[in-house]
Amino acid sequence: MTRFLPLLVLPTILLGVRAPLGAQGAAPVTEAALIEADPAEWLTYGRDYAETHYSPLDRINSDNVGRLGLAWFWTNGGGAGRVEATPLVSNGVIYATATWSVVFALDARTGEQIWRWEPGIVRGGRGNGGPSICCQPVNRGVALYNGKVYAGLLDGRLVALDAATGRLVWAVQTTPVGDLYSVTMAPRVVKGNVIIGNSGAEFGVRGYVTAYDAETGEQTWRTYTVPGNPALGFESEAMRLAARTWFGTWWEGGGGGTVWDGVAFDPVADLLYVGTGNGSPWSRFYRSLGAGDNLYLASILALNPDDGELVWHYQTAPGDDWDYTAVQPMILADLVIDGEERQVLMQAPKNGFFYVLDRITGELLSAEAYAHVTWAYGIDLETGRPIEAPEARYDETDGAWLSPSAGGGHNWQPMSWNPQTGLVYIPTRTNQRFNRLNREFERRVGARNTGTTGRGAPEPPELPGTPGHLLAWDPLTQQERWRFPNESQRNGGTVSTAGNLVFSATEQGLVYALDATTGELLWEVQLPGGSAATPVTYELDGRQYVSILVGNGPTDRLWTFVLDGNAPIPEG
Repeated sequence: MTRFLPLLVLPTILLGVRAPLGAQGAAPVTEAALIEADPAEWLTYGRDYAETHYSPLDRINSDNVGRLGLAWFWTNGGGAGRVEATPLVSNGVIYATATWSVVFALDARTGEQIWRWEPGIVRGGRGNGGPSICCQPVNRGVALYNGKVYAGLLDGRLVALDAATGRLVWAVQTTPVGDLYSVTMAPRVVKGNVIIGNSGAEFGVRGYVTAYDAETGEQTWRTYTVPGNPALGFESEAMRLAARTWFGTWWEGGGGGTVWDGVAFDPVADLLYVGTGNGSPWSRFYRSLGAGDNLYLASILALNPDDGELVWHYQTAPGDDWDYTAVQPMILADLVIDGEERQVLMQAPKNGFFYVLDRITGELLSAEAYAHVTWAYGIDLETGRPIEAPEARYDETDGAWLSPSAGGGHNWQPMSWNPQTGLVYIPTRTNQRFNRLNREFERRVGARNTGTTGRGAPEPPELPGTPGHLLAWDPLTQQERWRFPNESQRNGGTVSTAGNLVFSATEQGLVYALDATTGELLWEVQLPGGSAATPVTYELDGRQYVSILVGNGPTDRLWTFVLDGNAPIPEG
């Protein structure tokens, strides 16, 4: 029997609590503040509900960015693995997460620690009594609302902490106790509810997204992304219709479709957008008798934020066979297309195509390859479906090298939109994977069940360009404007600014700024450790700062830069 725990409190450790200067009695983050998105602060994951990762600040600009220097840094001891969080900034305080779901608050002027909260997660993975972990004990950040900090934890808990002290206010178990789920995404607060999904598709789970009351932690609604066992009934009409696109006993393998990232909200249209993940197992041959679109895998879902009801969907990879998730960040913008202003949603999911959709109706407006793509020739604009290459369905062949790989042409690292340049800045990858059906596959509980194998792969074809690059993409023409090469794939996300700048970082620890119009390198600094995180920028006392988390090992640091900063950079 699957068992969910409602509100609970588990042992935690609170370290270094002090009151931040000037923060006593500060106004809490409200719905109006989240909608307004004050440029001086960074109140939600993408800075605004549209998830643009764009800042209107311009005190740091393409003329003076070369004067950036270190203002301060903070060190988190006891880290392990990659840091991926995007910090939030409110009332002179930075809030963020480190590995193992540690939450911390720092003085945004000085970097002095205000508090640090240890969730008490058992480390070492499922074999040692801890949570199932797909891809390191990472966490992508927090949400802020009404004096609280919200974080999703690796063990499936969602917690609300007091923003001033870091003390636990409430906690709720969002996943079945002892099951194979985990949580790595940054929550979002929409209309007084905390929105959270989960990870674990490869381990055999069923995806869903849940809304919890931000004040009490009580569940408001839950929306499943793939159908369960028909014999048990369907939770909604959407699940009943989705079941028509599945075959066999798919529910025995969970189905997948987890919502582990990718959330945006349009307060005017009153629509919540979430992306869904891959199937479980990856291979449709084992998941669904090799047939069907398998809704709503690899899809963008538009939901009613009040009850989670499905309004429309668009599937980027029907019958997903390749781990081509659509949980990658989405951006909401208004574009003039064919002389008409359209309210659009833009996404660059794993499958290598850049999509522009009407965010009110879900209509596909355009789609072109932004990365090296061999699994499909293009997207049919009439049907919205990919034109698959014959070798893409590897259960019907002896296997094939396909691009992108399961790592995607773009993964979870946020892209950014700059309304001044009209460009989207995407941390892009060039990669491939040999896809062959594993004829000896047997599903194993707790294992990564893909149903594929790379055994006996022939020599791979040569790939063009560099393994990674920051790509400037024009969503109107669906063409590349420029690219900045990176020597590896797992680089950081991007933030663009009104100062005609794009900031990002590399897996090798290079933090840099480019001219947003031309792609020219204007500033760089080499830091110890590597980064897969995303910078933010904020303003205090008339000074603009740039902050980013860097770390992929035992030491994580948050680095903050300012014009004419002169703090020394340590060697290790």
